[in-house]
Amino acid sequence: QVQLRESGGGLVQAGGSLRLACVASGLCLMFNDMEWYRQAPGKQRELVAAITRANSTNYADSVKGRFTISTDNAKKTGYLQMSSLEPADTAVYSCNAECLMDERGSTWWGGGQGTQVTVSS
Repeated sequence: QVQLRESGGGLVQAGGSLRLACVASGLCLMFNDMEWYRQAPGKQRELVAAITRANSTNYADSVKGRFTISTDNAKKTGYLQMSSLEPADTAVYSCNAECLMDERGSTWWGGGQGTQVTVSS
């Protein structure tokens, strides 16, 4: 079994930066892929960034050039580096990931509870 836990959220002024972390505990040898989502009050959940095992990345147009997704399999941690933050980035950010659990190829897919990011103007 695997659990994902996000951290790094908080209150930041517009123009500032935050780095979110998504740590996997349990049987996760490496990430096959990871996505970061966000959901603002009254809005639909939005895919912000995604990364594959081959380090191919994809970003929502609204965050391109400002956010960077990465993973560190040795630390079983994924990151979302956020820069030039805007009030519109205010949301609960959560990670989803597929973990490779063993050498037979068993996988687990799931998400964390999320972390609040608030950007003040």
